[in-house]
Amino acid sequence: MDIQQFLQFVDLGRLPGAVAVLVAGVVILRLLTRSLDDLGERFTDRRLLFKKISAFSRFLVYVVLIVVTGSRVLVLEKEALIAIGGALGLAIGFGLQGVAASLLGGIVLLIDEPFQVGDRVRAAGYYGEIMEIGLLSTRLNTLDDNLVTIPNSKFLSEASASANAGQLDCMVVIPFYIAAAEDFERARRIITEATVTSRYVYLEKPVVTLVADEFMGERFVTVVRVKAYVLDARYEKAFASDVTERAKRALRVADIRTPDRAYRDLEVFGAETPDQGGSTGVTG
Repeated sequence: MDIQQFLQFVDLGRLPGAVAVLVAGVVILRLLTRSLDDLGERFTDRRLLFKKISAFSRFLVYVVLIVVTGSRVLVLEKEALIAIGGALGLAIGFGLQGVAASLLGGIVLLIDEPFQVGDRVRAAGYYGEIMEIGLLSTRLNTLDDNLVTIPNSKFLSEASASANAGQLDCMVVIPFYIAAAEDFERARRIITEATVTSRYVYLEKPVVTLVADEFMGERFVTVVRVKAYVLDARYEKAFASDVTERAKRALRVADIRTPDRAYRDLEVFGAETPDQGGSTGVTG
């Protein structure tokens, strides 16, 4: 069906009214989104709930606008429906498969909820916070503050991982590498103390510290991994930085050496000289 055939099913006299409805709907949508975002910032413990309401509201407004403007402009007779349906079928069959798949993906995301707006998600090779779930695409803000647009069709065929699954808090894993001959028990105490005293830690969930020996390069090293929850996923990197900075400072005071430093000492002095002091040395 060409443009002339399509225009015979359009009531041009109603077109200005339909455009006015469309503009009004867009304005209302922006005001609603801004209001919900402001509420989320004011009531931080309910921020993800307001983000979820915003996503559903945006989807519903889009659907209502399409139905209302279409019903005002199109002459919905049987002949018109058959012609338009045939044209849409051909368009989808030849050129809009990606659009149709993305639209289906958007509906699946809103119904199935593998993740929500505000979640920290890894998808399509990117990791960051979901800012918006639209009809055709999802916008993700990376930790480097890049806004990435991902077609919703990607989520139908590729795996995605949510770090917080609709919760404000999320787990953060921070590894520390020390020489295999160092006092790992003391290092573990230092790292645990640095974690539980961080201003970003969420202590209503457990803090777990694990120790393992791993082969790195040409020698074994001891890896102390602390697994803890940050009180808000927004502070994920700030939490990791805070714990790392204070733990490294305390490990240095305790003379617990990194693998590289121990290797250099061995080359210079021909032997290891660990200090077995008692204080953890963690400072705020």
